[in-house]
Amino acid sequence: MTIYHIVLFNFKDGIPPDEDKATCTRMQALETKCIHPTSQKTYVKVRGGKEDSAAGLQNGYTHAFFVEIENNEDRKYFLTEDPAHQEFLASIVGVVDKVQILDFTHGVL
Repeated sequence: MTIYHIVLFNFKDGIPPDEDKATCTRMQALETKCIHPTSQKTYVKVRGGKEDSAAGLQNGYTHAFFVEIENNEDRKYFLTEDPAHQEFLASIVGVVDKVQILDFTHGVL
């Protein structure tokens, strides 16, 4: 079953003006850069952007991303081994102040 991996960011104060946009662009690029080790095809879908909620419950998070991953095995690879994802994680050190991650599988209550 598909796993939905939700990522929320809050950028550090004082980063260069375009760094948040560049970071978000790199996050979205994971959709084409993450290649499955067996099939050699892309295996994650990434959607996201700047927070735009009228509810007022953002808790300081400014950007949100939604990553779809087909199964637990692929999620494990994505989180621990995928070179493109590991490179992205290294790129946000010093740029992102706070990260929140939630995963769920639709219908699992």
